[in-house]
Amino acid sequence: MKNIEHFIETSEALAVELETGLTKRPAIAPEAGGGGELDKCEFLEGWLKAHGITALERHDAPDERAKGGVRPNLTATIPGKSDAGRLWIMSHLDVVPPGEAALWETDPWTVVRRDDGPLGPRLIGRGVEDNQQGLVSSVIAALALVKGNVVPTRTVKLLFAADEEVGSAYGIIWLIKNRDLFRKDDMVLIPDGGDPKGETIEIAEKNLIWARFATTGRQAHGSRPDQGVNAHLAGADLAVRLHRRLSEKFAERDPLFEPDYSTFQPTKKEANVPNVNTIPGEDVFYMDMRILPRYSNNTVLAEINRIKTEVEAEYGVTITLTLPQQTESKPTPADTPLVGLLSTAVKEIYGVETRTIGIGGGTVGAALRNMDIPAVVWSRMEDVAHQPNEFALIGNILGDAKVMARLMMAER
Repeated sequence: MKNIEHFIETSEALAVELETGLTKRPAIAPEAGGGGELDKCEFLEGWLKAHGITALERHDAPDERAKGGVRPNLTATIPGKSDAGRLWIMSHLDVVPPGEAALWETDPWTVVRRDDGPLGPRLIGRGVEDNQQGLVSSVIAALALVKGNVVPTRTVKLLFAADEEVGSAYGIIWLIKNRDLFRKDDMVLIPDGGDPKGETIEIAEKNLIWARFATTGRQAHGSRPDQGVNAHLAGADLAVRLHRRLSEKFAERDPLFEPDYSTFQPTKKEANVPNVNTIPGEDVFYMDMRILPRYSNNTVLAEINRIKTEVEAEYGVTITLTLPQQTESKPTPADTPLVGLLSTAVKEIYGVETRTIGIGGGTVGAALRNMDIPAVVWSRMEDVAHQPNEFALIGNILGDAKVMARLMMAER
């Protein structure tokens, strides 16, 4: 391991080079006004080949909205002494838009290095942490083996996926439906979440329901509510009832999660009438629900429909429920070998004891866990994803690469 870790320690310039090349190629989903991940994927594919990682495969999900008509997913393979119990390290290519330009101190698409501050050298730019930190760490770890002619204990598979930021329909979900990539004895590390010390290993996530409620009543003048049916009033009452009653009915707690209870939050509200003195006949609001895995989504939806029907009858409105997104996820068992191997590697590199946690969801791990493939989310990061002036610490990039290299070389 000494030669492997020496390579990683002296790979700062490589890490900066790769982060810089990735950042200058925005990979924004069509839903967010971008053209997808093709430019970024092609750059990464060429960069890997030029540096000696040549066992590459493209898996392009068709999407006519995106550049080239595809959403690319790329895999890289480093054959191991054994092809059983393969180790996957899965990162994603897409990023979110930079947001308000005035909040950035630098160009979001140009990596800027800063060496000042108590945290050590850092790289600033959109995507440098989410998820290029994990991506670059996995590449540097793999290069340490390839350049040193070291065969890992188990076959290593790097997956660079599309579409994580807006639901993974063209990423991991498409791959599972259309490609036979994964095996039951695989292990999957997803370096796309963590904490500044690297002490938390995410093994579970809450079930997710995003719900859209469209209420139809009858428009009227603001002074004549007797001639109308106020869709906004009915919708507002529904939102409050759902928040209160669902919280009361699904009230159990689980200390694995923070917060340790299910949450049912009204969030987005669409505009209805443009003036104050009109009673709206149409009204739309959304809810974001994060539900402890002990409750199935179907059980929650049955209660939602019961409350919805109650409000419809009371106000004389029609309410249409649609689900922009919903997911359910099995947990990864805390005693799965991957958790133990990762805990040992983190202790050896960072000197910290790890603990397992659950999160509000959702991650790409859910789709894998539902296939009974153990997946964990871990990295050492400052958690500045999606923020202006997003940054990644160079120490985290290289330190996480060492952890990943130890996983690649760990005995069963």
